Amino acid sequence: MNMFEQNVSSDWFKQPLLDAWYLSGPTASGKTQVAIPLAKALNAEVISLDSMAVYRGMDIGTAKPTSDILGEVPHHLIDVVEPTEDYSVSQFVIDAHRCAEEIKSRGRQVLFVGGTPLYLKTLLRGMFLGPPADWDFRAAVQKDVQEFGLEALRNRLMHVDPLSAHRILPHDERRMTRALEVAMLTGRPLSHWQTQFERIGDKHCNRVFVLGWERGVLHQRVKERVEKMFEAGLLDEVKGLLAKHQTLGRTAMQAVGYKEPIDYLNGKATLPDTIERVLIHTRQFVRRQEIWFRSIKEIKRIPISESGNLQDATRDILKIAAV
Repeated sequence: MNMFEQNVSSDWFKQPLLDAWYLSGPTASGKTQVAIPLAKALNAEVISLDSMAVYRGMDIGTAKPTSDILGEVPHHLIDVVEPTEDYSVSQFVIDAHRCAEEIKSRGRQVLFVGGTPLYLKTLLRGMFLGPPADWDFRAAVQKDVQEFGLEALRNRLMHVDPLSAHRILPHDERRMTRALEVAMLTGRPLSHWQTQFERIGDKHCNRVFVLGWERGVLHQRVKERVEKMFEAGLLDEVKGLLAKHQTLGRTAMQAVGYKEPIDYLNGKATLPDTIERVLIHTRQFVRRQEIWFRSIKEIKRIPISESGNLQDATRDILKIAAV
């Protein structure tokens, strides 16, 4: 037995964070409109549950809260890193737990708000973080990649941990290296450790809410949001990011509302085509969000039929949570 299997550290795991409130929903569902009165009613501070709001300078395309809103209710995990940097799910979980403890130490409640279902599910089910990095091992892997290429790295992972090899994108060197590293250090494949999503959600958890719209109405809201993004200066924002950083990091580059304007600025598309592509990709993203939400059994859906009903959502949430 590997020595790491004999001495599994509690630091390798982040347990579910259930002593908190969660408000999520698809893009353009009105989360911020509901979050502010809800936070005030709960005496809560908000932790962002948005994987793109962590990037500085990516404001319009991510619909970050305005300075006025930030002045009303404290927000955390917004503008954390530069858009050239990677920000992993594991780093988010670590930061989210830290922020939650700090908020609770001030005698306030924690309210997570955002539309990244992976972040939501990870906080509700917990996460395997694994042992600390072995930098000598990583250096050796990187040397092999330089000599033999990424395909050799993927083949090596396929032999050690085929499940992880299928889950990880073929060009994602960082995640493939980490999977190999965990297998080497623990004697077990990473896929055998990462089983938290297979857990059954806590049936007593009654503080997880998603704003639910009829599809046609939500699509119209998405269309209006995309139009407002371009009117608000999205192209200038992207141009400024490229002028400052030359290029964006792998994750930021793939954000809907940013990769399309970058293609436009590089002369690969017309402006009408760019706007249409953002609209199509946003609707596709909304569908993926909804699929994720259906897999999270802790969620309680708050039906919204029209924009005016958003004003009643806080009351409905508090009523359901009190049952």
